[in-house]
Amino acid sequence: MSPEEKPGGPPPPPQAGRCRGARPQQQQQQPQPRRGGLLSEIRTAIRSEPFHLRYRLSPGRELGRGKFAVVKKCIQKDTEKEFAAKFMRKRRKGQDCRMEIIHEIAVLELAQCNLWVINLHEVYETATEMILVLEYAAGGEIFDQCVAEREEAFKEKDVKRLMKQILEGVSFLHRNNVVHLDLKPQNILLTSKSPLGDIKIVDFGLSRIMKSSEELREIMGTPEYVAPEILSYDPISTATDMWSIGVLAYVMLTGISPFLGDDKQETFLNISQMNVSYSGEDFDLISEAAVDFIKTLLVKKPEDRATAEECLQHPWLQQSDEPISRAWNESAGGESSDVTQPDADSASEKSVDAEKTEEDESIVTEELIVVASYTLGQCRQSEKEKATEQKAISKRFKFEEPLLQEIPGEFIY
Repeated sequence: MSPEEKPGGPPPPPQAGRCRGARPQQQQQQPQPRRGGLLSEIRTAIRSEPFHLRYRLSPGRELGRGKFAVVKKCIQKDTEKEFAAKFMRKRRKGQDCRMEIIHEIAVLELAQCNLWVINLHEVYETATEMILVLEYAAGGEIFDQCVAEREEAFKEKDVKRLMKQILEGVSFLHRNNVVHLDLKPQNILLTSKSPLGDIKIVDFGLSRIMKSSEELREIMGTPEYVAPEILSYDPISTATDMWSIGVLAYVMLTGISPFLGDDKQETFLNISQMNVSYSGEDFDLISEAAVDFIKTLLVKKPEDRATAEECLQHPWLQQSDEPISRAWNESAGGESSDVTQPDADSASEKSVDAEKTEEDESIVTEELIVVASYTLGQCRQSEKEKATEQKAISKRFKFEEPLLQEIPGEFIY
């Protein structure tokens, strides 16, 4: 299903990235990016009256919290409609970051007509913070299903449907020269949990505008999801997001974070050396087409990765929802082989025979994968891990700090 125009949303910019299905509208000039890929102009009126005059906060736990922002559920008093209020501090580490918030607002405005991007309702400002009133996604993060036990976790047919929506949303952003740079399970929300709803892409605090006339280099992202070019400080591009989508697909299908090590340095080494496995019990019920889909994205050279539009045409997303189990090498006594992904584009590795002939390597212990996580714990534990559950849980929150000092913090919406 292609995104449609949201009722009442502002018109999209006059680019090839206009929403599919949207009626032709009067063209308007796209906001001009500031130095460093930030937008500086917004159309949304910033309200100065007290937030509590029109909204009341809902009791209960916060929807999300980061270093410089907190998200709370709120109710519009005159309509009783539910929203998510994102309270963002304007000063961070002694620096005025108001323009970074303005950029986030501008990106939300740019994507206002896309169904798969969270909708901005209105904006308030106080002396110390800005408040973004956003569409409320009642289903919460897809992260919860990623780390659930197998019975409650995503089925492959669910991942296929949600991945199509993610790719349509990201394709729209890329056509409008926006790179998200922090795509991960915590930044993909669901409109409802049961029945399983649609996705909403959130948190554009790290996003940047790409300009063909200049290169953009940034050290930012969440460690497990950053692309190799981030670590080597090479220019970023829309392909940087596609790497993160590959990791995201891996996590959604298996519950395992593919590059996670004992610490950030080991995780970065795993990414740089392409140490990723496509074997083990977590792949027993994953189709060969799904594995091939991931392999077209987890490619070291950005220019060799599939684009969002190419991914939407991949056989995995084009075939029926009937799950197809992977073929395994029965002659090897039921053991699977670990695969270290090569630097070159692996899109050609599509046959089952090629998969069967790859060299066997030692199986990476799942205990290593469970030891630590930077994003609230990425791993669904298997039966043999349950014995070490208490030890693992104590370390799940060990690495909450974002990658290096350039990252303003992790938060939802």
